[in-house]
Amino acid sequence: MKIEVRNQCADYSSYRAARVKSLFNVDSGANFSLDANLDIDDGDWQIGLIVGPSGSGKTSIGRQLFGGGHIYEPGDSWPKDKPIIDVIAGDGDFDAVTGALSAVGLGSVPSWLRPYHVLSNGEKFRSDLARLISEAPDQVIVDEFTSVVDRQVAKIGAAAFGKAWRRTGKKCVLLSCHYDVIDWLEPDWVFDTAERSFARGSLWQRPKFELEIVRTDWRYWPEFEPHHYLKIPKMIGACCYVGVVNGERVAHIAVACKNKGKAVEARACRMVIKPEWQGAGVGMKFLNAVCEAQKQGSPLARLPGRNVTTIFHTSHPGLAAAIRRDRRWHQVSANLHGGNKAKSAASMKKTSNLGMGSGFGGHMRAVQGFRYYGEVSKA
Repeated sequence: MKIEVRNQCADYSSYRAARVKSLFNVDSGANFSLDANLDIDDGDWQIGLIVGPSGSGKTSIGRQLFGGGHIYEPGDSWPKDKPIIDVIAGDGDFDAVTGALSAVGLGSVPSWLRPYHVLSNGEKFRSDLARLISEAPDQVIVDEFTSVVDRQVAKIGAAAFGKAWRRTGKKCVLLSCHYDVIDWLEPDWVFDTAERSFARGSLWQRPKFELEIVRTDWRYWPEFEPHHYLKIPKMIGACCYVGVVNGERVAHIAVACKNKGKAVEARACRMVIKPEWQGAGVGMKFLNAVCEAQKQGSPLARLPGRNVTTIFHTSHPGLAAAIRRDRRWHQVSANLHGGNKAKSAASMKKTSNLGMGSGFGGHMRAVQGFRYYGEVSKA
Protein backbone atom coordinates (compact mmCIF):
# COMPACT_ATOMS: atom_id res chain seq x y z
CA MET A 1 0.00 0.00 0.00
CA LYS A 2 1.43 3.34 -1.06
CA ILE A 3 0.22 6.43 0.75
CA GLU A 4 0.96 9.95 -0.43
CA VAL A 5 0.44 12.81 2.00
CA ARG A 6 0.20 16.27 0.48
CA ASN A 7 -0.96 18.84 3.01
CA GLN A 8 -1.28 22.53 2.19
CA CYS A 9 -2.36 25.70 3.93
CA ALA A 10 -2.16 29.41 3.13
CA ASP A 11 1.32 30.92 2.68
CA TYR A 12 1.17 33.92 5.02
CA SER A 13 3.19 37.07 4.38
CA SER A 14 2.65 39.11 7.55
CA TYR A 15 5.55 41.00 9.11
CA ARG A 16 6.27 38.26 11.64
CA ALA A 17 5.85 35.49 9.07
CA ALA A 18 8.26 37.27 6.72
CA ARG A 19 10.75 37.81 9.51
CA VAL A 20 10.66 34.13 10.47
CA LYS A 21 11.30 33.17 6.83
CA SER A 22 14.25 35.54 6.73
CA LEU A 23 15.76 34.50 10.07
CA PHE A 24 15.57 30.76 9.46
CA ASN A 25 15.95 30.74 5.67
CA VAL A 26 12.57 29.04 5.20
CA ASP A 27 10.73 29.67 1.93
CA SER A 28 7.31 28.58 3.16
CA GLY A 29 5.51 26.62 5.84
CA ALA A 30 2.49 26.00 3.65
CA ASN A 31 3.39 22.57 2.29
CA PHE A 32 3.99 19.16 3.87
CA SER A 33 4.62 15.97 1.91
CA LEU A 34 5.27 12.38 2.90
CA ASP A 35 5.34 9.13 0.96
CA ALA A 36 4.81 5.90 2.89
CA ASN A 37 5.11 2.40 1.49
CA LEU A 38 3.31 -0.03 3.79
CA ASP A 39 3.65 -3.71 2.93
CA ILE A 40 0.29 -4.71 4.44
CA ASP A 41 -1.90 -5.46 1.43
CA ASP A 42 -1.97 -9.20 2.17
CA GLY A 43 -4.09 -8.50 5.26
CA ASP A 44 -2.16 -11.08 7.29
CA TRP A 45 -1.80 -8.90 10.39
CA GLN A 46 -3.82 -7.50 13.29
CA ILE A 47 -1.87 -4.70 14.97
CA GLY A 48 0.11 -2.01 13.18
CA LEU A 49 1.94 0.94 14.72
CA ILE A 50 2.80 4.27 13.09
CA VAL A 51 5.30 6.05 15.32
CA GLY A 52 7.17 9.32 15.11
CA PRO A 53 7.39 12.87 16.50
CA SER A 54 4.49 15.31 16.45
CA GLY A 55 3.89 16.88 13.06
CA SER A 56 5.57 14.06 11.14
CA GLY A 57 2.46 12.86 9.30
CA LYS A 58 1.06 10.05 11.49
CA THR A 59 -2.52 11.31 11.56
CA SER A 60 -2.44 12.13 7.86
CA ILE A 61 -1.43 8.56 7.09
CA GLY A 62 -4.09 7.24 9.46
CA ARG A 63 -6.81 9.20 7.67
CA GLN A 64 -5.98 7.36 4.44
CA LEU A 65 -5.84 3.84 5.85
CA PHE A 66 -8.87 1.58 5.43
CA GLY A 67 -10.36 4.10 3.02
CA GLY A 68 -10.59 6.86 5.65
CA GLY A 69 -13.15 7.51 8.37
CA HIS A 70 -11.97 4.87 10.81
CA ILE A 71 -10.26 7.03 13.45
CA TYR A 72 -11.52 6.16 16.94
CA GLU A 73 -12.42 9.25 18.98
CA PRO A 74 -14.34 8.13 22.08
CA GLY A 75 -13.64 11.01 24.47
CA ASP A 76 -16.72 13.18 23.76
CA SER A 77 -19.07 10.20 23.62
CA TRP A 78 -18.82 9.32 27.32
CA PRO A 79 -21.90 10.59 29.23
CA LYS A 80 -21.32 12.41 32.49
CA ASP A 81 -24.28 10.87 34.29
CA LYS A 82 -23.39 7.19 33.95
CA PRO A 83 -20.59 5.03 35.37
CA ILE A 84 -18.30 3.50 32.78
CA ILE A 85 -19.64 0.01 33.56
CA ASP A 86 -23.02 1.13 32.14
CA VAL A 87 -21.55 2.75 29.03
CA ILE A 88 -19.13 0.12 27.71
CA ALA A 89 -21.17 -2.18 25.46
CA GLY A 90 -24.32 -1.07 27.27
CA ASP A 91 -26.41 -3.82 25.68
CA GLY A 92 -23.65 -6.42 25.87
CA ASP A 93 -22.81 -9.23 28.25
CA PHE A 94 -21.79 -8.10 31.76
CA ASP A 95 -18.97 -10.62 32.07
CA ALA A 96 -17.60 -9.60 28.67
CA VAL A 97 -17.47 -5.95 29.78
CA THR A 98 -15.76 -6.67 33.10
CA GLY A 99 -13.43 -9.00 31.21
CA ALA A 100 -12.49 -6.19 28.81
CA LEU A 101 -11.82 -3.81 31.70
CA SER A 102 -9.63 -6.39 33.41
CA ALA A 103 -7.90 -7.29 30.15
CA VAL A 104 -6.61 -3.74 29.66
CA GLY A 105 -5.55 -3.44 33.29
CA LEU A 106 -8.44 -1.46 34.75
CA GLY A 107 -9.17 -4.01 37.44
CA SER A 108 -9.95 -1.46 40.16
CA VAL A 109 -13.65 -2.15 40.80
CA PRO A 110 -14.48 1.26 42.39
CA SER A 111 -13.33 2.92 39.15
CA TRP A 112 -15.99 0.99 37.24
CA LEU A 113 -18.64 2.82 39.25
CA ARG A 114 -17.44 6.32 38.30
CA PRO A 115 -18.26 8.40 35.22
CA TYR A 116 -15.52 8.84 32.66
CA HIS A 117 -14.89 12.54 33.27
CA VAL A 118 -13.83 12.05 36.93
CA LEU A 119 -11.27 9.33 36.17
CA SER A 120 -7.53 9.88 36.11
CA ASN A 121 -5.79 10.10 32.74
CA GLY A 122 -4.53 6.56 33.14
CA GLU A 123 -8.01 5.28 33.95
CA LYS A 124 -9.50 7.17 31.00
CA PHE A 125 -6.86 5.66 28.72
CA ARG A 126 -7.68 2.14 29.86
CA SER A 127 -11.45 2.81 29.73
CA ASP A 128 -11.12 3.89 26.10
CA LEU A 129 -9.20 0.71 25.31
CA ALA A 130 -11.79 -1.46 27.10
CA ARG A 131 -14.59 0.21 25.15
CA LEU A 132 -12.73 -0.26 21.89
CA ILE A 133 -12.15 -3.96 22.62
CA SER A 134 -15.83 -4.41 23.55
CA GLU A 135 -17.03 -2.72 20.36
CA ALA A 136 -14.29 -4.43 18.28
CA PRO A 137 -14.83 -2.76 14.88
CA ASP A 138 -13.38 -4.66 11.92
CA GLN A 139 -10.92 -1.86 11.18
CA VAL A 140 -9.92 1.04 13.42
CA ILE A 141 -7.27 3.75 13.80
CA VAL A 142 -6.35 4.97 17.30
CA ASP A 143 -4.61 8.36 17.35
CA GLU A 144 -2.43 9.69 20.19
CA PHE A 145 -1.99 6.19 21.61
CA THR A 146 -0.48 6.46 25.16
CA SER A 147 0.18 10.20 24.71
CA VAL A 148 -1.58 11.39 27.87
CA VAL A 149 -0.38 8.83 30.42
CA ASP A 150 2.85 8.29 32.31
CA ARG A 151 5.27 5.92 30.67
CA GLN A 152 4.81 3.03 33.11
CA VAL A 153 1.06 3.00 32.50
CA ALA A 154 1.72 3.43 28.77
CA LYS A 155 3.97 0.38 28.50
CA ILE A 156 1.83 -1.93 30.63
CA GLY A 157 -1.32 -0.62 28.94
CA ALA A 158 0.16 -1.27 25.50
CA ALA A 159 1.01 -4.85 26.45
CA ALA A 160 -2.44 -5.45 27.91
CA PHE A 161 -4.19 -3.96 24.89
CA GLY A 162 -2.07 -5.98 22.46
CA LYS A 163 -3.00 -9.27 24.12
CA ALA A 164 -6.69 -8.39 24.38
CA TRP A 165 -7.01 -7.02 20.85
CA ARG A 166 -5.55 -10.15 19.26
CA ARG A 167 -8.43 -12.13 20.73
CA THR A 168 -10.89 -10.03 18.68
CA GLY A 169 -9.41 -11.14 15.36
CA LYS A 170 -9.84 -7.58 13.98
CA LYS A 171 -7.39 -5.00 12.58
CA CYS A 172 -6.11 -1.96 14.48
CA VAL A 173 -3.50 0.69 13.63
CA LEU A 174 -2.14 2.78 16.49
CA LEU A 175 -0.57 6.22 16.05
CA SER A 176 1.92 7.24 18.73
CA CYS A 177 4.72 9.70 19.46
CA HIS A 178 6.38 7.26 21.84
CA TYR A 179 8.87 4.59 20.84
CA ASP A 180 8.96 3.00 24.30
CA VAL A 181 5.70 1.10 23.71
CA ILE A 182 6.89 -0.82 20.65
CA ASP A 183 8.37 -3.86 22.38
CA TRP A 184 5.54 -4.01 24.93
CA LEU A 185 2.88 -3.86 22.20
CA GLU A 186 4.58 -6.44 19.95
CA PRO A 187 2.94 -5.09 16.75
CA ASP A 188 2.88 -6.98 13.48
CA TRP A 189 4.40 -4.01 11.66
CA VAL A 190 5.82 -0.53 12.37
CA PHE A 191 6.19 2.54 10.18
CA ASP A 192 8.52 5.23 11.53
CA THR A 193 7.59 8.65 10.15
CA ALA A 194 10.86 10.19 11.35
CA GLU A 195 13.06 7.74 9.46
CA ARG A 196 10.33 6.97 6.89
CA SER A 197 11.07 3.30 7.32
CA PHE A 198 8.80 0.23 7.42
CA ALA A 199 9.47 -3.02 9.28
CA ARG A 200 7.37 -6.14 9.59
CA GLY A 201 7.67 -9.51 11.28
CA SER A 202 8.40 -10.92 14.74
CA LEU A 203 10.98 -8.23 15.44
CA TRP A 204 9.70 -7.01 18.78
CA GLN A 205 9.42 -8.92 22.03
CA ARG A 206 7.80 -7.83 25.26
CA PRO A 207 10.47 -7.09 27.90
CA LYS A 208 10.73 -9.65 30.67
CA PHE A 209 10.79 -8.71 34.34
CA GLU A 210 11.66 -10.64 37.47
CA LEU A 211 9.01 -10.85 40.18
CA GLU A 212 10.52 -11.26 43.65
CA ILE A 213 8.26 -12.64 46.40
CA VAL A 214 8.91 -11.30 49.93
CA ARG A 215 7.21 -12.65 53.06
CA THR A 216 6.31 -9.90 55.50
CA ASP A 217 3.54 -8.67 57.82
CA TRP A 218 0.78 -6.09 57.34
CA ARG A 219 3.17 -3.13 57.24
CA TYR A 220 2.74 -2.55 53.48
CA TRP A 221 -1.02 -3.06 53.38
CA PRO A 222 -1.88 0.68 53.69
CA GLU A 223 -0.36 1.38 50.24
CA PHE A 224 -2.42 -1.42 48.67
CA GLU A 225 -5.67 -1.15 50.64
CA PRO A 226 -7.12 1.80 48.62
CA HIS A 227 -7.08 -0.43 45.53
CA HIS A 228 -8.90 -3.39 47.16
CA TYR A 229 -12.60 -3.70 46.43
CA LEU A 230 -13.58 -4.67 50.00
CA LYS A 231 -13.19 -2.72 53.23
CA ILE A 232 -12.98 -5.42 55.91
CA PRO A 233 -10.60 -6.17 58.80
CA LYS A 234 -7.25 -7.89 58.45
CA MET A 235 -7.18 -11.68 58.50
CA ILE A 236 -6.43 -13.14 61.92
CA GLY A 237 -3.17 -15.07 62.14
CA ALA A 238 -2.11 -14.27 58.59
CA CYS A 239 1.27 -13.49 57.13
CA CYS A 240 1.58 -11.29 54.06
CA TYR A 241 3.49 -11.52 50.80
CA VAL A 242 4.59 -8.64 48.61
CA GLY A 243 5.58 -8.92 44.95
CA VAL A 244 8.53 -6.70 44.02
CA VAL A 245 9.73 -5.71 40.52
CA ASN A 246 13.00 -3.78 40.27
CA GLY A 247 12.66 -2.62 43.88
CA GLU A 248 9.04 -1.49 43.44
CA ARG A 249 6.25 -3.12 45.45
CA VAL A 250 3.57 -4.06 42.93
CA ALA A 251 1.47 -6.87 44.47
CA HIS A 252 0.12 -7.96 47.86
CA ILE A 253 -1.62 -11.01 49.31
CA ALA A 254 -2.24 -12.45 52.79
CA VAL A 255 -2.26 -16.13 53.74
CA ALA A 256 -3.68 -17.73 56.88
CA CYS A 257 -4.12 -21.40 57.76
CA LYS A 258 -7.22 -23.15 59.08
CA ASN A 259 -7.87 -26.62 60.46
CA LYS A 260 -10.03 -29.07 58.51
CA GLY A 261 -10.39 -31.87 61.02
CA LYS A 262 -6.91 -33.36 61.25
CA ALA A 263 -5.83 -31.62 58.07
CA VAL A 264 -4.70 -28.04 57.58
CA GLU A 265 -5.37 -25.82 54.55
CA ALA A 266 -4.13 -22.36 53.65
CA ARG A 267 -6.48 -19.51 52.79
CA ALA A 268 -5.28 -16.66 50.61
CA CYS A 269 -6.99 -13.28 50.57
CA ARG A 270 -6.45 -9.52 50.17
CA MET A 271 -4.76 -9.80 46.78
CA VAL A 272 -4.08 -6.44 45.16
CA ILE A 273 -2.09 -5.52 42.05
CA LYS A 274 -1.25 -1.83 41.83
CA PRO A 275 -3.14 -0.12 38.98
CA GLU A 276 -0.05 0.75 36.95
CA TRP A 277 0.87 -2.96 36.83
CA GLN A 278 -2.56 -4.38 36.08
CA GLY A 279 -2.65 -6.14 32.74
CA ALA A 280 1.01 -7.15 32.75
CA GLY A 281 0.37 -10.73 33.85
CA VAL A 282 1.64 -10.06 37.37
CA GLY A 283 -1.53 -11.17 39.15
CA MET A 284 -1.66 -14.86 38.23
CA LYS A 285 2.13 -15.21 38.35
CA PHE A 286 2.17 -13.76 41.87
CA LEU A 287 -0.82 -15.75 43.12
CA ASN A 288 0.52 -19.04 41.76
CA ALA A 289 3.99 -18.47 43.21
CA VAL A 290 2.60 -17.81 46.69
CA CYS A 291 0.28 -20.83 46.55
CA GLU A 292 3.04 -23.08 45.21
CA ALA A 293 5.17 -22.07 48.21
CA GLN A 294 2.40 -23.37 50.50
CA LYS A 295 2.10 -26.59 48.50
CA GLN A 296 5.84 -27.24 48.68
CA GLY A 297 6.14 -26.14 52.32
CA SER A 298 9.08 -23.95 51.36
CA PRO A 299 10.77 -21.57 53.84
CA LEU A 300 8.54 -18.87 52.35
CA ALA A 301 5.33 -20.71 53.28
CA ARG A 302 2.96 -19.86 56.11
CA LEU A 303 3.76 -23.31 57.57
CA PRO A 304 7.33 -24.11 56.43
CA GLY A 305 7.95 -27.83 56.06
CA ARG A 306 4.27 -28.69 55.72
CA ASN A 307 2.60 -29.32 52.35
CA VAL A 308 -0.84 -27.71 52.18
CA THR A 309 -3.27 -26.75 49.46
CA THR A 310 -4.62 -23.19 49.27
CA ILE A 311 -8.20 -21.93 49.01
CA PHE A 312 -8.80 -18.57 47.32
CA HIS A 313 -12.11 -16.72 46.99
CA THR A 314 -12.90 -13.77 44.75
CA SER A 315 -15.87 -11.75 43.51
CA HIS A 316 -13.88 -10.27 40.64
CA PRO A 317 -15.25 -11.71 37.35
CA GLY A 318 -12.01 -11.16 35.44
CA LEU A 319 -9.84 -12.81 38.07
CA ALA A 320 -12.26 -15.72 38.43
CA ALA A 321 -12.15 -16.29 34.68
CA ALA A 322 -8.33 -16.20 34.66
CA ILE A 323 -8.15 -18.78 37.48
CA ARG A 324 -10.60 -21.07 35.68
CA ARG A 325 -8.31 -21.03 32.63
CA ASP A 326 -5.33 -22.15 34.74
CA ARG A 327 -5.13 -25.96 35.08
CA ARG A 328 -3.38 -25.65 38.42
CA TRP A 329 -6.66 -24.56 39.96
CA HIS A 330 -10.00 -26.31 40.48
CA GLN A 331 -13.20 -24.41 41.19
CA VAL A 332 -14.81 -25.66 44.39
CA SER A 333 -17.71 -23.26 44.95
CA ALA A 334 -19.78 -20.60 43.20
CA ASN A 335 -22.13 -18.66 45.45
CA LEU A 336 -23.47 -16.33 42.76
CA HIS A 337 -26.25 -14.70 44.79
CA GLY A 338 -24.48 -13.73 48.01
CA GLY A 339 -24.80 -15.16 51.49
CA ASN A 340 -26.70 -14.36 54.66
CA LYS A 341 -24.72 -12.24 57.09
CA ALA A 342 -26.71 -13.68 59.99
CA LYS A 343 -24.90 -16.97 59.52
CA SER A 344 -21.69 -15.34 60.70
CA ALA A 345 -23.13 -14.15 64.01
CA ALA A 346 -20.65 -16.17 66.03
CA SER A 347 -17.75 -14.75 64.06
CA MET A 348 -19.12 -11.25 64.50
CA LYS A 349 -19.37 -11.74 68.25
CA LYS A 350 -15.85 -13.14 68.44
CA THR A 351 -14.28 -10.32 66.47
CA SER A 352 -16.27 -7.76 68.41
CA ASN A 353 -14.70 -9.08 71.62
CA LEU A 354 -11.33 -8.60 69.93
CA GLY A 355 -12.18 -4.97 69.26
CA MET A 356 -12.40 -5.41 65.48
CA GLY A 357 -16.10 -4.57 65.21
CA SER A 358 -16.87 -6.76 62.20
CA GLY A 359 -17.47 -10.37 61.27
CA PHE A 360 -16.21 -12.67 58.59
CA GLY A 361 -18.22 -14.61 56.05
CA GLY A 362 -21.81 -14.20 54.94
CA HIS A 363 -21.05 -11.24 52.65
CA MET A 364 -23.97 -10.16 50.48
CA ARG A 365 -21.98 -10.58 47.28
CA ALA A 366 -21.30 -13.28 44.73
CA VAL A 367 -18.20 -15.27 45.66
CA GLN A 368 -16.37 -17.95 43.70
CA GLY A 369 -13.99 -20.35 45.44
CA PHE A 370 -10.93 -22.14 44.03
CA ARG A 371 -8.36 -24.62 45.34
CA TYR A 372 -4.75 -24.62 44.17
CA TYR A 373 -3.37 -28.08 43.37
CA GLY A 374 -0.26 -27.08 41.42
CA GLU A 375 1.17 -28.44 38.22
CA VAL A 376 -0.85 -31.21 36.57
CA SER A 377 1.10 -34.46 36.19
CA LYS A 378 1.65 -35.55 32.58
CA ALA A 379 1.92 -39.23 33.55
